[in-house]
Amino acid sequence: MKNSIRSIIALTLLTVGSSAAYAENTWKDTSKDAWLDGKAESTLLFNTNLNSFDINTDVKNGVVILTGKVESDVDKALAGELVASLEGVNSVDNRLTVINDESHKDSKMLTALTDSKIETVVKTKLLFESEVSGTDIEVEVKQGVVTLSGKVDSDAAKQLAVTLAKNTTDVKSVVDKLKISKH
Repeated sequence: MKNSIRSIIALTLLTVGSSAAYAENTWKDTSKDAWLDGKAESTLLFNTNLNSFDINTDVKNGVVILTGKVESDVDKALAGELVASLEGVNSVDNRLTVINDESHKDSKMLTALTDSKIETVVKTKLLFESEVSGTDIEVEVKQGVVTLSGKVDSDAAKQLAVTLAKNTTDVKSVVDKLKISKH
């Protein structure tokens, strides 16, 4: 009986001791992860090339998980590399979403340049057409859609101005806001 009681006490002490050691290791791991999380957040915050308010960090067992959104693939790579270079980081799981990649920026720039070209060509055509008072017509272009506004002398001049705009390369459509002025 004495041996059974001693065995139960020894087993209880071993169980409590191992639980305390496990709790201490878990506490240390959690503290280390929290410390790494703060370090990652600070590193991203102080980098002037990134909008750190759109980037979230979580750390589990030394693995930093990046979520949120960035403007480009370069920003995504930069955030990952900055965090990976921190001491204590085992690896980075970069789940950042690129919301405005370079091809999209290039496409927007190309559209803006095309719109500018269309506006210049239409305005030039209107100025050189003697039957239309081009100085009284405003030309605006957005994504290939030309809007004509202002005053013309007659319905024929209005139709001519709209036709000149429609016959311009890269024009998708024409919005006619022209008014016929009464003499």
